Amino acid sequence: MSNERVLEVPLTEVTNRCWLAVASLCVPLLWATLACADEADQTATVVERMKELGFEVNDVAPSKIPGLLEVATDQGRVYLSEDANYLIAGNLYELRDGGLVNLTEQQRVAERRELFASVDESDLIIFTPDDGAKASVMVFTDTDCGYCRRLHDQMPDYLAKGIEVRYLAYPRSGVGSPTYDKMVSAWCSDDPRKALTALKRGEGIPEKYCDTHPIGEQYELGQAVGIAGTPAILLPSGRMLPGYAPPDDLAALLGL
Repeated sequence: MSNERVLEVPLTEVTNRCWLAVASLCVPLLWATLACADEADQTATVVERMKELGFEVNDVAPSKIPGLLEVATDQGRVYLSEDANYLIAGNLYELRDGGLVNLTEQQRVAERRELFASVDESDLIIFTPDDGAKASVMVFTDTDCGYCRRLHDQMPDYLAKGIEVRYLAYPRSGVGSPTYDKMVSAWCSDDPRKALTALKRGEGIPEKYCDTHPIGEQYELGQAVGIAGTPAILLPSGRMLPGYAPPDDLAALLGL
């Protein structure tokens, strides 16, 4: 006769153990599912509320401040309470031992760096040095802006330092304005560089329209990345220079 003992466990106990094991797996999954559903509902509420205010929402994420959402829109970044009843427009700063850190600007830098790498060259008016570019900058420009004209007047100096200038349109008076229409004509002309130069000199150019012009899209891009005025010079690092920079200063910033 064998001395081995058979351990008998009641069927009900086995069943209970199985249910406990299943529950231990399902409960976290259920909470995760409910959390995702709540987050989706919250995002939908934010998108709808912002739409009512005239904003198009690109992204919604928790901010560094509990209870406050960071909302990326077509008109820049804003902060919204979780119930979507309170909105804060402006920069969010974090207090650190070394001083204040602009968290909003850090996000904008990342967005601008991505923009610099992804924008379609065919949508830009580009001035390139004859010997090739040592560095490139993107410049949001307005043809009726005094400092934009000053920058363009010094184009030979920028090119001589190896700086390639890539223009995006930012008519400060908005879409549908006379400046907007002039910039559409420049971008749609047979020689965009010549047409843009003429406008910067205060000269007239023939009116022209094409369905493929990017003026409205570039204006919205400028708003989304925090353009407050022109010229606005975008460096490859994502840093934005809010205004005119002389050729020598810009070359130094680019390490040339």
